[in-house]
Amino acid sequence: MVRLPLSTADVERGQRLGALLRRARGTRPMLDTALAAGISPETLRKIESGRVATPAFTTVAAVAVVLGLSLDEVWSEVTRSERVAS
Repeated sequence: MVRLPLSTADVERGQRLGALLRRARGTRPMLDTALAAGISPETLRKIESGRVATPAFTTVAAVAVVLGLSLDEVWSEVTRSERVAS
């Protein structure tokens, strides 16, 4: 399967998602957070660094639950600058 290149907007959303998750995780160890969410620490590291700009919904939802974030909060933060630009 061929993956289409990500748009600039996709990359920016991924960066905002990563920043949000990093802030929400705070001082909690990445390993503990990842294991509690049922993902590998490397996956969480890639999401937080923006290297995975479009993670699976179930992955984002699992991490959000562990960090006490609602999906509404996540969506609002990730699409924040898109709403401002519209």
